[in-house]
Amino acid sequence: MFDAAARHLNFRLAAREVNVTQGAVAQQVRRLEADLGCKLFRRKARGLELTDIGRSYFGPVRRALAIIDDATDKLRPQGATLKISVTPSFAAKWLVPRLSAFEQANPGIDVQTVATEGLADFRTDSVDLAIRQGEPPTSDGVRVEFLAPLDLCAVCSPGYAETIGPVRQFADLTIHRLLHDGHNHWARLLEEAGLGTQTGHVQFNQTALAIEAAMNGQGIALVPWLLAEGDIARGKLAEVWRDSRSGSNGYYMISPQLQNAKPATHTMIEWCKLQVGTRARSG
Repeated sequence: MFDAAARHLNFRLAAREVNVTQGAVAQQVRRLEADLGCKLFRRKARGLELTDIGRSYFGPVRRALAIIDDATDKLRPQGATLKISVTPSFAAKWLVPRLSAFEQANPGIDVQTVATEGLADFRTDSVDLAIRQGEPPTSDGVRVEFLAPLDLCAVCSPGYAETIGPVRQFADLTIHRLLHDGHNHWARLLEEAGLGTQTGHVQFNQTALAIEAAMNGQGIALVPWLLAEGDIARGKLAEVWRDSRSGSNGYYMISPQLQNAKPATHTMIEWCKLQVGTRARSG
């Protein structure tokens, strides 16, 4: 309390700062003066003034308290902001439903989500981490970590699945209404299977929209399992076919390759990998 009283030169203001009564401050100062055997303050008509001994005592006390404050601040968890760039569909179907769990596990990290189909430019966008679907990037100056395989699956509503009967091979799907998204997975697999272009399909520019249409019984969507598994687990979607082939196409986490990268970026990367691994083990 001596420090507060010496800075304010007023017991009332010192009491307000340390949240005690004015009398408590005066009593503590009197006890300190008695212990030291000297007067630290001189009472005046309007407030206080430090005695010569009080002034010589105040300087070292203030420096000592500043050292304690600095050490305490360094130990206290610091807030951090993490700017993450993801596609709108990945944000809607995977990241956003899990963000509350991340925030609970990491209360000191403030996540800013940027949903865009465009590529992230770490030099101009102030993005700390990007998650994209495709082949692994080969650009210089970036760090790339694998998150999950593409793992395409054909999904529809449970009611629609009952009407189409068993699907024994990919070709069985082509007689039904196909819901396409901007990645053109249907067109690529149809061409690879030698089945040509199908008519009567519906086109969406976002995977999340194709999934929504599938849940509403409008047809069959061909989407990454990572984006569909939540709705499959909740019984909103039925998986009727899975592409068993593996390849390099998948989901990748890209971040600037800097020596002093944000610790929050590493925290998010490890958390995402844990989420995918946990789901894969429980699925």
